[in-house]
Amino acid sequence: MSKERIYLSSPHMGGTELKYIQEAFNQNWIAPLGPNVDNFEKELCAYSGAGHCAVLSSGTAAIHLALIILGVKRGDSVICSSFTFSASANPIVYQGAEPIFIDSEEQTWNMDPTLLEEALEDQIKEGRKPAAVIFVHLYGMPGKIEEIASICKKYEVPLIEDAAEALGSSYKGQKLGTFGDFGIYSFNGNKIITTSGGGALVSNNGEWIKKARFLATQARDQAPHYQHSEIGYNYRMSNIAAGIGRGQLQVLDEWADKRRAHYGFYKQNLRGKGFRFIEEPDKDYYSNRWLTTVLVDEKATGFDRETLRTELEKHNIETRPLWKPMHLQPVFSRYPSYGGKVSEHLFEKGLCLPSGSNLTVEQKQLIINKITTLL
Repeated sequence: MSKERIYLSSPHMGGTELKYIQEAFNQNWIAPLGPNVDNFEKELCAYSGAGHCAVLSSGTAAIHLALIILGVKRGDSVICSSFTFSASANPIVYQGAEPIFIDSEEQTWNMDPTLLEEALEDQIKEGRKPAAVIFVHLYGMPGKIEEIASICKKYEVPLIEDAAEALGSSYKGQKLGTFGDFGIYSFNGNKIITTSGGGALVSNNGEWIKKARFLATQARDQAPHYQHSEIGYNYRMSNIAAGIGRGQLQVLDEWADKRRAHYGFYKQNLRGKGFRFIEEPDKDYYSNRWLTTVLVDEKATGFDRETLRTELEKHNIETRPLWKPMHLQPVFSRYPSYGGKVSEHLFEKGLCLPSGSNLTVEQKQLIINKITTLL
């Protein structure tokens, strides 16, 4: 067994994070807001190309605020990717709305544009035009975002682009998270960069982001006393966490290069041995390769996904099955869905391999050795 656990995607500091944290301590900016928050927002805009940004306590908070600002309410419906983490869908239910889940297409594993258009047409015919679409870029792989954005524009439905796993990825040179009406980023501890916990909401609509900041700080009205005309939330990122984020942002592209190199290593060593890797469809797609994923062909390998996962766990190597689709989740099983076979197949066959930017050559070789001993 490996003496030290090899994690799927652990935090990796770049070296300058402490500088910004120390500045906050020196200036006594330990209160929730401060210079690091302001500067992190500006730096995220500069990096992503987004017009405006609010840094928040989580990516989930960002989705929730986007839905509130778009006016999503009880009785509405919101279309969402099925093959994703539950945080993409939970805020729909927070608002009392009904999620409608859309299956993946096989090329990028993200929402199928054909099924999206089918769902929109069906809902409109029933007199229930969806209030928004939440489209997710999974594992850093850009989805068919031009087609998705075009369909949303055609039917005049707002697009929330969940790029929680795809900060640093791009399509045709444009950073993901900037194609929709809103973009979402996550800085959870396992993401490509982290603020320990946190997220961001971006948009080219400055009034929307101003509203997001207001709602995220308990919706306190302009008054000398505490006065509230709307329900607010404690969703703002702290000045300390934003300091970590500023340091992390400086190494984002370097960390993406390392993760892309891990993908290349796994592919080179497992090619032709019963493992299938998801490819960038063409040169327009650039993935940060947040996690390297494989589909296990049981006939070729002699073992299934779960056998591989449990065997690696015996050697203190963390892996994870691909996302269980939302339409299969007990909490969401009663809601409408379109398709399902693609994401169900991915869940059954797929595994995420250790992909952290701090993964060493020795650790990668150990992983490959343990996998190949099963073959």
